[in-house]
Amino acid sequence: MKRINLITIFLYISSFAIAQTSPPTDLGSIQQNFKKLNTLGSVLYIAAHPDDENTRLLTYLAQEKHYRTGYLSCTRGDGGQNLIGNEQGELLGLIRTQELLAARRVDGAEQFFTRANDFGFSKGPEETLKIWDREKVLGDMVWVIRKFRPDVMICRFPTTGEGGHGHHTSSAILAQEAFTAAADPKRYPEQLKYVQPWQAKRLLWNTFSFGSVNTTAADQFKINVGTYNPILGKGYGEIAAESRSNHKTQGFGSAKQRGQSYEYFKTILGDAPQADLMDGVNTTWKRVKDGESIGAGLAIVNRDFNAEAPEKSVPALVQLLGRVEKISDVYWRTQKTKELSDLIAACSGLWFEAYAAEPTYALGDKIQIRAQVVNRYSNRVKINSISSLGNVSNLDSKVIPANEVQTFEQTAVANKITQPYWLQSPHGIGAYNLPDDTLAGNPENPDMPKVGFEFIVEGNPIRFERRLEYKYVDPVRGEVYQPLEITPPVTANIENQDYIFNTQQPQVVQVKLKSFTSSSGSINIKPIEGWKISPEKIDFKGKDKNDEWTVAFTVTPTDNKPRTSSFEVITTANGTPYSLALRRIRYDHVPAITLFPPAVTKLVNIDLKIAGKKLGYITGAGDLMPEALHQVGYDIHVLSESEIMNADLSAYDAIVTGVRAYNVNERLAYEQNRLMDYVKNGGNLLVQYNNNAGLVVKQIGPYPFRVVNQRVTDEDAEVTILDKESPVLNYPNKITQNDFKGWIQERGLYFVSDIDQQYKTILQLNDKGEEPNKGSLIVADYGKGRFVYTSLAFFRELPAGVPGAYRLFINLLSKPKN
Repeated sequence: MKRINLITIFLYISSFAIAQTSPPTDLGSIQQNFKKLNTLGSVLYIAAHPDDENTRLLTYLAQEKHYRTGYLSCTRGDGGQNLIGNEQGELLGLIRTQELLAARRVDGAEQFFTRANDFGFSKGPEETLKIWDREKVLGDMVWVIRKFRPDVMICRFPTTGEGGHGHHTSSAILAQEAFTAAADPKRYPEQLKYVQPWQAKRLLWNTFSFGSVNTTAADQFKINVGTYNPILGKGYGEIAAESRSNHKTQGFGSAKQRGQSYEYFKTILGDAPQADLMDGVNTTWKRVKDGESIGAGLAIVNRDFNAEAPEKSVPALVQLLGRVEKISDVYWRTQKTKELSDLIAACSGLWFEAYAAEPTYALGDKIQIRAQVVNRYSNRVKINSISSLGNVSNLDSKVIPANEVQTFEQTAVANKITQPYWLQSPHGIGAYNLPDDTLAGNPENPDMPKVGFEFIVEGNPIRFERRLEYKYVDPVRGEVYQPLEITPPVTANIENQDYIFNTQQPQVVQVKLKSFTSSSGSINIKPIEGWKISPEKIDFKGKDKNDEWTVAFTVTPTDNKPRTSSFEVITTANGTPYSLALRRIRYDHVPAITLFPPAVTKLVNIDLKIAGKKLGYITGAGDLMPEALHQVGYDIHVLSESEIMNADLSAYDAIVTGVRAYNVNERLAYEQNRLMDYVKNGGNLLVQYNNNAGLVVKQIGPYPFRVVNQRVTDEDAEVTILDKESPVLNYPNKITQNDFKGWIQERGLYFVSDIDQQYKTILQLNDKGEEPNKGSLIVADYGKGRFVYTSLAFFRELPAGVPGAYRLFINLLSKPKN
């Protein structure tokens, strides 16, 4: 076995880093970890989405009570809206996953998920549980419970609907079922190869007071979570606000709360607590066989701890580690061995991480790894071995000189593409397809590249893992860590998300290729009925790492028949076929996100007529509408405030406001009069949906109406046409019932009510069992022009290539000439 080279270098270490791999080792953290090490209790909080969790309670449980605390979110928040960008669906779910992990790094809890997909707002649990695949999502929850082994389970929402969202209610229903099912060996018996049945002591509902809904009561069990932690220098309301403010895609920046604050609980299953959340649960070392002496020994070490010389506690801690490693309770042995090992490293002043030399490697390439170690307090720590991706380098218990950075270099092979595990295969509307059910619960891939370190401390081997990262220095942000990317040899990105055809005229589909290694091969398109594609294949050779080039295919419909087809690019690189694109998502508040979606686009042949050409667009909370409209031939110009206030707006055939523009663009309060003048003078203004909360103007249109929290969530809900003669249903396309087929996720959201009689209501629709609603689309003539307000979910439908949605939206943009 080849011995690695030893190099000593000096390294500047910044105090700021996203996803830094080493845990904190300050004195406050050490003191908190002593307390956690002496506590043997666990609590699992359960809800439906990112942001549903009670961060103040999680912080209190993790950092005041020192319980192992987890948050199980049924979904990753894939179906919501994005206030900071235009990512939607699974891309938004990836961002919110990282926002949750950032929140947990602040409040001290752990994060878990089921396979359920947030398919959008649901009005009841019947719909939710049917779409989610109830048994599989329940199985994921049971799996997490059996692995995590919570003494207490807590729901954010009740089963009786006060949470308002079908997902919320469903999370509580599943939690009740899982509370019992996790203890039953007959339920999900295939899991018992890896875990044992587990019965939590109690299931509680964390009652709440949200707006006009107050479910708390004076006779409920309560906890004052507003206490102050002098070690941290903060109260739990302050830490909770820092945690919650990581939910930036949802605009959840939170004010810090100080002073006492109570959380209330109602017992759902199990024994009701009387004096303490953990009534009836032994959370001391007496919980495990032979644990009492460990607890006594730990108390002595804690008592004798010297803040000015933490390393003096190391010999006693190492001795305790040997005893902890022998306890018979596998669960607590695993948890406390890790906690105690981390505490020993912190008290030893031992810092170690591992970095790849480059941010990206292709599958099968060699990764150059640099592992760095600093032993700050003494030379009594030795390094025995370093391992990565199956390679082990023996260092023969080499002494680490005090406070000298040591660098060890190693080579490993990139053996698996770093694709998020829940996105490795196509999925339906309600749930992701997992390649292995045991992956459920994990927020990220558990097999991301790691480096193992084995040290000899006081004569005892202690093992650690650090995630392999890429680290660089940004001129503004300083030292930045980002996850290592392992890619296909070549990726293929198609220029557009879909291609809309309304004649038999050909279109050019451009594909951007990127090579991540030395490669040769070919690009071809999987044959598609109803389309002619030329050329059949394009070869490439002699490409080097980071080479990019573009190829073009000409696509022609073979007839005028409306159809939607999948256009898939197959890239054969170095003899192996791939059909993967590259997508990178970058925001400063979360680590870099990379995924490899299918190299697929849609070809949509639509009977579509277009009137007008030039559109002005006012951005809102983030959508893909400009790209979709450009796809059908519109000239889109994003309007600046100066242009709205000073330019000749009559040059635009229509002006469109992005989703939630009147919520997030405060300048619209000043631009509104100019927009109304534009309409009055003959313009066509189309306003897309807004949230009813936080509007920047009192009146959006020329005449009054009120935005309300009403929606139609069934994407197949029947649509009744109220005004068949309306120009928006007849020019330039004749809209019929067929145009409402094939919609996705929902019909519309935040409809309008109290509609002035000057408006014409065009459509009527409703979810099953609800009253008909006329507030999805209203139109009014104003002066020489036309004002349109629509709550229909065009921002989802057009990027998805829904034919009828395109036809209707084009009509809304197209004002007939007088």
